[in-house]
Amino acid sequence: MLDSVKIARRQSEIRQQLATLVGKDTPNDEETRSMEALDAEYRTNETRYRAALTAEDTERREAGADLETRSGREWSDLVAGFELRQVVAAIEEGRSLSGKTADVVEEMRSHGGYRGIPVPLGALEQRELVAGTTTSADVPKPVTIRPLIDRIFPASVASRLGGEVINITSGAVAIPVATAGAIAGWAPTEGADVPGPQPFDFAERMLEPDHTLGVHMRITRKALKQAGDGLEAAIRRDMNAAVQTELDRAILMGSGTNGQPLGIITGASTYGIASTPAGAASWAGFRTASVAFMNGNLVKSPGDIRVAFDPAIWADLDDDLIAGTAVSQWDRLTKHIPASQIALAPTLPDGTAVMTTNTGGVAPFYVGIWGGLDVISDRFSDAQSGTLRLTALMTADVTVARGSQIAILTGLAG
Repeated sequence: MLDSVKIARRQSEIRQQLATLVGKDTPNDEETRSMEALDAEYRTNETRYRAALTAEDTERREAGADLETRSGREWSDLVAGFELRQVVAAIEEGRSLSGKTADVVEEMRSHGGYRGIPVPLGALEQRELVAGTTTSADVPKPVTIRPLIDRIFPASVASRLGGEVINITSGAVAIPVATAGAIAGWAPTEGADVPGPQPFDFAERMLEPDHTLGVHMRITRKALKQAGDGLEAAIRRDMNAAVQTELDRAILMGSGTNGQPLGIITGASTYGIASTPAGAASWAGFRTASVAFMNGNLVKSPGDIRVAFDPAIWADLDDDLIAGTAVSQWDRLTKHIPASQIALAPTLPDGTAVMTTNTGGVAPFYVGIWGGLDVISDRFSDAQSGTLRLTALMTADVTVARGSQIAILTGLAG
């Protein structure tokens, strides 16, 4: 038991004894001495209690942090031991799942919504083969219970632009955004009213499970018999690349029709995103957009901004040298916006760049992913050749919370 708890209990006992003694009209000498002793002990215990709380503060913080992250660490450990080859064997040969793979599948199925064998998105991380054992190459330990899954797409343009990926169990998610609130102003004369009340108002941005992304894969009989552990690595690479490429494209260029979510570029007018013709590809064009961010109180410096554009723009910036120097427009850009916050996105249209910023902990856009991959098998379409068809389904959506946190530059040319 903590010392502070022991002292607090003793203080309660002292208060009860004192209450009994002070209730007497004529206490005797022994009772008077007892009150003095109890009063002195109570004052001493107050000092000890404060000291105990100070000494135990670090211990309490560590214990609290452990409780907050324990479930996240346990889930990460289970996913780290998830084996895709067990899923393939279960679908192809009817084998039973075992170990951590069986535990993960059982946990995901308890939430419902899967026709086939559920696969957590964390299982798509590429892993290394060390001494015949499949281990995770890089499994970060989450610091909160919330299962953010940005780490699945470490090289994706969406994560480089600062988008927040949220894993949703079921239902739709509403993101409220304040659109009107308090205003400040001066009373025009003595006794006059300050500017009238402004109602607090907000709008809701929705993430809804209306869009399903499918990943299709065919595994030949030879691959099933020969590949062994290499088959698992190949499936991880293929599914990870397919999901990352198409999800990135949809986040930026999704049409909002034919089952696709509405992307940032195509939905600029819907999301209230400013699109500005920029002319020549130069630091001056990006600087103008940066100034607009700063004038809107969104950022304090260009270093808080993230940028994405197609590789041709990078080539133009790098090739454009300032007269009489060896300094290029690319050098000027990276002097103010770190290169680590600039992503090359081949999926963007030619001459188009996207600039984003994270303001007050609010991401420029949100990507909702419902559960994990739902892996469904088809044993009959290619039965004559012994080929196994796998279809992995993932439900995802995209929304922009505040359009002012994103800027689009068009017409950038060398």
